[in-house]
Order: sequence, then structure tokens, then C-alpha cells
Amino acid sequence: MKIPIKYIARNFKNRKLTTGITVTGIALVVFVFTAVLMMADGVKQTLKSTGLDDNVLIARKASNGEISSIIDGETVNVISSLPLIARTEDGRPIVSPEPVGVINLYKSPEVMSNIALRGVSPEIFKLRPQIKIVEGRMLNMGAREIIAGASVSKQFQGAKIGDKVKFAGDYWPVVGIFDAGGSGFDSELWGDAKQLLDAYNRGTSVSTMTVKLEDKSKYEEFKSKFTSDRRLQYFEPKVESKYFEEQSEAMAMFISMLGTFVTVIFSLGATIGALITMYASVANRTTEIGTLRALGFKRSHVLSAFMIESLLMALVAGSAGIILASGLQFFSISTLNFQTFSQLEFRFSLSADIVIISIIFSLAMGFLGGFLPSIRAARLKIVDALRNA
Repeated sequence: MKIPIKYIARNFKNRKLTTGITVTGIALVVFVFTAVLMMADGVKQTLKSTGLDDNVLIARKASNGEISSIIDGETVNVISSLPLIARTEDGRPIVSPEPVGVINLYKSPEVMSNIALRGVSPEIFKLRPQIKIVEGRMLNMGAREIIAGASVSKQFQGAKIGDKVKFAGDYWPVVGIFDAGGSGFDSELWGDAKQLLDAYNRGTSVSTMTVKLEDKSKYEEFKSKFTSDRRLQYFEPKVESKYFEEQSEAMAMFISMLGTFVTVIFSLGATIGALITMYASVANRTTEIGTLRALGFKRSHVLSAFMIESLLMALVAGSAGIILASGLQFFSISTLNFQTFSQLEFRFSLSADIVIISIIFSLAMGFLGGFLPSIRAARLKIVDALRNA
């Protein structure tokens, strides 16, 4: 026969203080662990949402980001003439050769940070229809004007409509604010590509080039035609969303590794707390254990009962930690994008996978904290246990 669940539940009630302290400790560790996973996933989701599946981004092979890539003007013309690229009603290819750089802006009078500066083409809203001007107006192509991402405008001084940003030896007025739906573009400034190239004396060479396909299902066909052209052998096309997702991997891995290292240290303390709680439970219930054994309950039943207690305690704590961490989804934070060396704002992201991993992590702490005390309880001899009555 098995030990009733009521008996296990009653023991939680009888040890409110010690159980509460242990549950709180595990919950805080799970909160930190979940928050780290949410940060890493938030970076991935932000950069992945930066691109669209029907856009193809072309960069130089072996470049580790847009900043380190370069495409000359002649190659831009070759790419623009490729088949399968979507076109406007008047027959112009929907493409955007984009120079990408970094400038400095102040968050406060004492704090300066890097901001990505992107040059765009007149077809930018056909290429990226998810982006909307939410305040002011679109910049005039051919003029030295810029529009700011919602995140930049919110966090940085001098990035509001009417302000002027100084770079490349000139003052560029901010004429509009755009919303990119929480993607990486929200952390950028945009200007006319030709004006930026002229300001930085870059001739016709851009960093990357983005094209819209007639149909996203034709990507492999487009890639085949691209790679078969010997003039394009030093360049590589990728689905835009995939490109930016890959850009997030290094930063997400760094956040995960650093956070996991810190969490593991904290988890040792929480596990020790669970261990002490369960050992105290065994010591306080020696007579009860002897009675249960005398009534016919097997050692395996006693072992199971104590393990269930420990795992239930960890499950409650883990659930509390996840619920607490879920509140972080309402907050945004900024970090350094390793690929562009500029600021990137992102939101914490909670997924089903993160919930499952966090629950497993909390149960692991409960198992480690309850295993040895459970073994000790199961190995108590009936006579020795009843002798303490």
C-alpha cells in the first residue's frame, strides 16, 4: 500500500517556516534562471523579427555583420538585374543598397552610446511594409534628413522631431519617428543612402543589399541563379529573417552562458536549503516513519513519500519563480549588439520551451535536495525509529 497524499500535504502545513524559506530560495533561483533564458530569447526574437521571409539580404562572404561587409556599386547593379526580384508598377526592382555605420548619441549628459545608422532607398516601405511612420514625416530622398526608430527617439537626447544630429561634418534634422514593431530597426537611425555615401566619401560602395522576391518560395531558385553568376562569387544571399537570427546567436549564447554560470552558483545554495529542510523533516518525524514501517509500509514507500515532498516543494517554487519572471515581459532593456557595436533594445520573451526548462531545473534542485534525506528516512530501522517515541 502507498502512503496517502494527505499525509504528505499535512507535513507541508506542519513545517510552514522552513518549507517557506526553502520554497522562496528555490523560487528566486528559478526567477533568475528564467530571466536569463528570457533575455537570450528576447534578443533572438528581436533580431529575427527584424527581417522578412520574402526579403533576401546580400552581404560579402566571411563578413560577421553588416558593418564589416562591403558591396561595390557595379555589383549592386548586377544584383538588381537578377530575375525573380519583385518590381514596382513602373518596373523598378524593389531593392535597397544600404550603407550601415555607427554614430554616437547621448542618453544623458554623462552617458554616450553607439547607434546604428542605416542608409535606405526610396523603395524602403515596399521592401519593409511592417515599418510605419508614427510621428512627423518620411525623409525626403536627396536631402540630408534622418528618421529615428522609436527606441532611439525614446531613449536618446537630440533624437526627437526637430532636433539635429551631428555626424559626418554636418547637422541632420530629425523629421520623423518610425515604429518597426519592436524589431532591431527600432534601435536605428535612417537616412538617404546616397546622401550618407556622399557624406562619408564612400563612392557607390554599400554595406549590404536587400531585395524583395516575387515569391518567398522561389528563394532557392534565386539563390541558384545568384551563385551561378561568377561576378557574385564573393557575396552570399540569405533570407533576411534568417540572417538577423544568425546575428543574434553569439550575443544570446554569451547571455545564456554568463547567466547560467551565475544561476548555478545560486542554485547550490537553494539545493543546500532544500537538503537541510528535508533532513530536518526526517529528524522530526523519526517516530512517524517507524510507525509507518510497523503498519506495513515498505522502505520504497517511505522513500517515495519524501521524494514527492521534495519535488512538490520544488514544483511550487519553480512555478512561483516562472510567474514572477513572466512579469518581465512588460519591460524593455538595452544591450550592445556584438555585430554592429551599437545599442539594441529588446523585450524579455517567455516561451513554452523556457517554462519547461525552468520547471525541469527547479525539479532537479528538489531532487538533489531530497534524495539523500529520503534515503536516510527509508533506511531507518523500525525498532530504532520507535525507540525515540
